Amino acid sequence: MTAAEISRIAGVTRATVSNWRRRHDDFPAPSGGTEASPLYDLQAVRDWLTARGHASAATPSEELRTTLRLHARAGVGTSELLLLVLAAAGRTADELTAAAGLPDSDLAAHAEHDAAGVADAVPGSDIVRFEPGDADVLRALYACVREEGGQATLRVLAERELEESAASGAYRTPTALADLLARLIPGRPERVLDPACGSGSLLAAAARRGARELYGQDVLPVQAQRSAVGLMLTASDAKVTVRAGDSLRADAFPDLLADAVLSNPPYGVRDWGHDELAYDPRWAYGVPARAESELAWIQHVLAHLTPGGYAALLLPPATAGRASGRRVRAELVRSGALRAVIALPVGAAVPLHIGLQIWVLQRPEPGGPERKSVLFVDAAHAEAEATGGRTAGTRTRGGSRASALDWDRITGQVLGTWEAFDSDPDAFEGEPGISGAAGVVDLLDDVVDLAPARLVRASRAEVDPDRLSAEVEETRRKLVQAARSLGAAAGYEDWSPAGASTRQWRTATASDLTRGGALTLLRTVPEGSRGRVEPGDEGPADRPVLTHADLASGSGPTGDPAELRTDTAPVIAPGDVLVRAVASGGGPMARVAGEAEAGALLGPHLHLFRPDQARLDPWFLAGFLGAEDNIAGASTGSTVRSVTPGRLRVPLLPLEEQRRYGEAFRRVHELRAEAQRATRLAEETARLLSGGLTGGQLLPSREAENAQAVRGQGGDSPH
Repeated sequence: MTAAEISRIAGVTRATVSNWRRRHDDFPAPSGGTEASPLYDLQAVRDWLTARGHASAATPSEELRTTLRLHARAGVGTSELLLLVLAAAGRTADELTAAAGLPDSDLAAHAEHDAAGVADAVPGSDIVRFEPGDADVLRALYACVREEGGQATLRVLAERELEESAASGAYRTPTALADLLARLIPGRPERVLDPACGSGSLLAAAARRGARELYGQDVLPVQAQRSAVGLMLTASDAKVTVRAGDSLRADAFPDLLADAVLSNPPYGVRDWGHDELAYDPRWAYGVPARAESELAWIQHVLAHLTPGGYAALLLPPATAGRASGRRVRAELVRSGALRAVIALPVGAAVPLHIGLQIWVLQRPEPGGPERKSVLFVDAAHAEAEATGGRTAGTRTRGGSRASALDWDRITGQVLGTWEAFDSDPDAFEGEPGISGAAGVVDLLDDVVDLAPARLVRASRAEVDPDRLSAEVEETRRKLVQAARSLGAAAGYEDWSPAGASTRQWRTATASDLTRGGALTLLRTVPEGSRGRVEPGDEGPADRPVLTHADLASGSGPTGDPAELRTDTAPVIAPGDVLVRAVASGGGPMARVAGEAEAGALLGPHLHLFRPDQARLDPWFLAGFLGAEDNIAGASTGSTVRSVTPGRLRVPLLPLEEQRRYGEAFRRVHELRAEAQRATRLAEETARLLSGGLTGGQLLPSREAENAQAVRGQGGDSPH
């Protein structure tokens, strides 16, 4: 274990651990690692702490996480432990305490019996075998279930083998988006299927809506197991049936007809079974092309619906317009199976760099009503209008990208529009530029392009001219005000040349300042990762999260705490200096936390430097930490440049001089912020003016006509 892990277990700072190492000859010697980053034997450290009366300060989940990393033998896999979580969740606190107190060999046998009792409920479970050497892990798991519950324990295990990654394609559908898909299904369906269930988030959303039979399948066995256990813990009243396997090639529920299907299937998969499934009876709307795995999933879903049943799928935008899928799209429209296409803002779910779409489908009923139109909603455009003409901010994941979206507003708008259309399609009018119903006949052209942006913006001419004019005037007024503020910020002149030569100074690294107590370095890392820096005061999960994107764009905290995958994120305080951990992309690298950030949780891919303000001025620190040369010298990597915080250097200057530099850096920050605000308002003003002129709501003034005439006198007429 690392010194940082020792500090968390003991509930002390890393500086205290360093003091113990120097002052106590009997402190355990390193058992591995390097001189700069030594590793220690967990049991030796625990014995040393116990002898000095230091009880463990780690949470049960932290204890389990550490024990899994340090003591689990290779033979103990996640599958066995998932079974044990499910079994332990059904035990009382006293029973779990008693089990944890058994001798090692008895504990292993007890855990085997517990896991075997629920093995039939979890797909792909083999005979469970635990050994006495696994006792530390088993005790930690029982304690975590007893103190924090089965779901918290499940999250720790998920970090071990189910970390979201591009390699596995195992990405969780965000909770807000999962709830939106579930609410798009009219009524309260009893039987719900997800043929690509992943961790089970969509089925869990269906359970929250009242579904009582949940069916799932996933190609990754460990994901199927995780989904089954998670659903049994959260939807204890529902019948849960989850299977492992490829749903397209080896359907685990060939005879199932569900009331509803929810799914976020894999995108862009070419090896989905095109050749061997060429004559599959599911292709009632046409054989999908090799590049159209999404259209194969759509038809698989429709084949599993009862007549009249609904489905909501999350799909990439290319599905709506790729030439190779034209014939299948045409049949979906012609038959009435496609009811709605909803464009989401960029960042709604992985892959976060594109705007995904929700397709709402309904299996046609024999003799049912004729479907004459399809609903199209451009929620991406609505989000841009609501945020001042710009899309939600994005960040890169590990470099990754994520977004800050107003899900309450998006959900309310999408559901309100869909419910109005579904209740009476013929009377639906829509909202110009945002939503509209397109006739089936109009859609069946040579391309069958179902992109919402193309279909709803054609109705922009219906916008009320007075309303648009008022909106333009208000935005223009804000722009003029922002321009004045920018001019004031640019007018700061309180600096002068350094002299005949560049000023030189002695510097110290952030690591040096940390060891000297002038600085504390904090960060948030997903649970289960090694080398975490000591956490600060942890906050409740309902706090907002400051993300990498927020720092780059200059916004306040917009992140979702559910996405942190940790319960030990530091709480930001005024005066903290925030530095991006990835040097790629535009925007400032550092800023000082103010009232807008105070109380928020620190998001991943950010470093937090907490200065002793009696020794370090925060704005001075931020200015030098975020300097281009400093960042370049402390970064590693080529495509993704990761910043090593301890290598950043800071000049050693008296506090009074630091404050003079700090004031200058604060003015520079204000200049950048005002420039960003003015740019956003200028773009929005130009967008509204251009749209109003081309849409017929605005007319150019006589002054513009006269000015054009004057310019024409200086040269030949274009006619």
